Amino acid sequence: MVGRALAGLLAGRVVAGPRIDDALRVAGELVAAGCRVALEHEPAGDADPEAELAELIGRVHAAGLASECELTLGVDRLGTEAVRRLAARAENAGLSVVLDEQVADVPGAGVVVAAGRPDAEARCRELANRRVRLLQGRGAAADLAFVRCLNVLMAGTGRLEIAATDPRLIAIAGERAAWNGRAHDSWEHVMPYGISTVEQHRLVAAGAVVRVAVPSGPGAAAVLARRVGGRA
Repeated sequence: MVGRALAGLLAGRVVAGPRIDDALRVAGELVAAGCRVALEHEPAGDADPEAELAELIGRVHAAGLASECELTLGVDRLGTEAVRRLAARAENAGLSVVLDEQVADVPGAGVVVAAGRPDAEARCRELANRRVRLLQGRGAAADLAFVRCLNVLMAGTGRLEIAATDPRLIAIAGERAAWNGRAHDSWEHVMPYGISTVEQHRLVAAGAVVRVAVPSGPGAAAVLARRVGGRA
């Protein structure tokens, strides 16, 4: 019951909506406002996720939004082979891909690293010359791990995405970028759709690159509800 209640509250506020059309509408609005977009589409449990995500890729390309968007793919949900096929399709469409874990034969894809993982710093050292999205964790220990990972990645040569809403961590990211002489377009902030919008506007106005993570699809609200409840 709690999960259903949370899903109801989240839908329409921090989720674009259940349809691909909703994802495209919100993506277009954000791009027009000066942001980039991270699409996080969750098909329904009984759907063919690969087919639905392939349709999304084609629609993003047709709408002329591919260069400003990237697509997050869940390896556990899709399977390695489907991820490879979708990543190839996305590359042909000019759309970047970020994976929730590393897949060896998708070298051009970005990789999500959660700062709360015990091996987060080691993974960052391994991936320091690739595209990495570093996720903020929960609690003081995760914040310290986030900063250690940030130091490793800012000193590397890869493209860095900072997925944090804590103002302290956002400020530290800017300081580390300046310390390491990072080019303006070599790293970016990733902020959740519908949350911290004032901070997003402030960062864009200050000249920072901001990418907004946009959940969509029939399963998106339920996934976010589990995250809020600490179960995902």
